[in-house]
Amino acid sequence: MARKRQPDHFARRAKKEGKAARSVYKLEEIDQRWGVLRKGGGVLDLGCAPGSWLQFAAGRVGSKGRVIGYDLKPLQISLPAHAQARVGDVFELEDGAFEEPFDTVLSDMAPSTMGDHTTDAIRSAGLAEMALALADRLLKRGGSVVIKVLEGGDVPGIVERMRMDYEKVERLRPKATRKSSTELFLIGLRKRAHPSAQHSVTGGSS
Repeated sequence: MARKRQPDHFARRAKKEGKAARSVYKLEEIDQRWGVLRKGGGVLDLGCAPGSWLQFAAGRVGSKGRVIGYDLKPLQISLPAHAQARVGDVFELEDGAFEEPFDTVLSDMAPSTMGDHTTDAIRSAGLAEMALALADRLLKRGGSVVIKVLEGGDVPGIVERMRMDYEKVERLRPKATRKSSTELFLIGLRKRAHPSAQHSVTGGSS
């Protein structure tokens, strides 16, 4: 029988502060280091349940920004008017699903774990690649992307690909990451312009 996880410092802090989950402190640290969220910006949050990243992003962009989250299951939290959580598979959306491109794409997605680290890491890398492909389509020039991935997958290959698309790529294992976890976050800063690229969200030139 699996042993139940005991609440740690970050879990207790999240409960005390009314946050949806302890994972909020991971995004908070990333934003403090690299400023991936800005006032008035547009944010797309992939795999947004249970909603702590949505809450934090909504607070950072303010009421003039917009935050849209997608997950396969509904959220059980309230959000301000400029933030919304949608139920569905974001990878099945057609071009033109969003009126404007985003300033930031976040992905805290994780595969349903199989218990085998190698398999889990490979599946995590696949999700990371899909999230990056979506960011290629939906992220503005100069925008930022934050992607979770498990160590053991093709992390070096993902980093190399990101270096072609972003001016700077950082890696971070946030302080709020559990000791038993192999997760890390890849941060792509200042998306490069692709000369022949078209914004699939608007149909205009980049």
